[in-house]
Amino acid sequence: MDGTMKAIVKHHRGKGAELREVSIPSIQADEVLIRVKATSICGTDVHIYNWDEWSASRVQPPYVFGHEFAGEIVEVGDAVDNFSTGDYVSAETHLVCGHCPQCLTGKYHICENTQIIGVDTQGCFAEYVALPASNLWRNPDGLPNDIASIQEPMGNAVHTVLNGDVAGKSVAIIGCGPIGLMAVGVAKAAGASQVLAFDLNSYRLELAKEMGATVAINSGETDPVVEAKRLTDQHGVDVVCEMSGHPVAMDQGFKMITNGGRVSILSLPTTPVTLDITNDVVFKGVQVQGITGRKMYETWQQVSRLLHSGQVDVKPIITHHFDLEEFEQGFQLMNEGKCGKVVLHP
Repeated sequence: MDGTMKAIVKHHRGKGAELREVSIPSIQADEVLIRVKATSICGTDVHIYNWDEWSASRVQPPYVFGHEFAGEIVEVGDAVDNFSTGDYVSAETHLVCGHCPQCLTGKYHICENTQIIGVDTQGCFAEYVALPASNLWRNPDGLPNDIASIQEPMGNAVHTVLNGDVAGKSVAIIGCGPIGLMAVGVAKAAGASQVLAFDLNSYRLELAKEMGATVAINSGETDPVVEAKRLTDQHGVDVVCEMSGHPVAMDQGFKMITNGGRVSILSLPTTPVTLDITNDVVFKGVQVQGITGRKMYETWQQVSRLLHSGQVDVKPIITHHFDLEEFEQGFQLMNEGKCGKVVLHP
């Protein structure tokens, strides 16, 4: 398809982004072109927008960023035979090599050569995006565009919570950003006996309650370790899902975990974290998991079923909608923590 489109461009190596008119991407034989109906802002996008140390070391402006979306296929490459124009899709955002030891053993989500859409390649904060057909996920017709656009980050929450048994167990969600809020709903749906939500942001703690948290605890007003122990008869919680990335909060997570418990870490601390490995990991016999992305495509199936069944309702999390041209308002809300999930509409 020829012509130009509106897109949010990370235009320089510094804070901010610009709305620009750029060329509609052309597609390769194994790709499709998708008209974007909704695209949501991720914490990774905020890192790129703010231009922190991580983004400065990873991304190469100028380029279109963004990686969470839902849309309609408008053009299909010659080698694509399993998708057609008009199909309603979202996409797995990890582009994997298919030939490293991890890929060859089915662990595509930890491919050693992973590239991420909108981080290492052109993204979806635009009217159109071109992607390999192998990365597409076909959405059911009745799924609203805004909900379909947040399946990718919900996959992070599902992968973090369900990477071990949670039924009948106490689960602490540390950090109630959008993915943490989704994790609250997933843990509740999976049968956790208690879901303890921790954050410093009162707005997001209220959202955590809406998502099913048994108790929402402001870590700036109450000692989270003392409270977690009190709520578990002094034994500590069975599962900790670390979503905050804050060194103090991460240390608290390891102090509140019970002996033999599981700590699953999705967050990306930007500074080194000090932990008491001897007393809080080794002597406790704790299982520690690093979580990246989603299992391809097992997690996508879990997300789709949780949404379709109604066991997890993500509508309370989607708090703001903006036109693509209003993207700066969305990033401001994300930086201020005065939102759940922000969805942009090209």
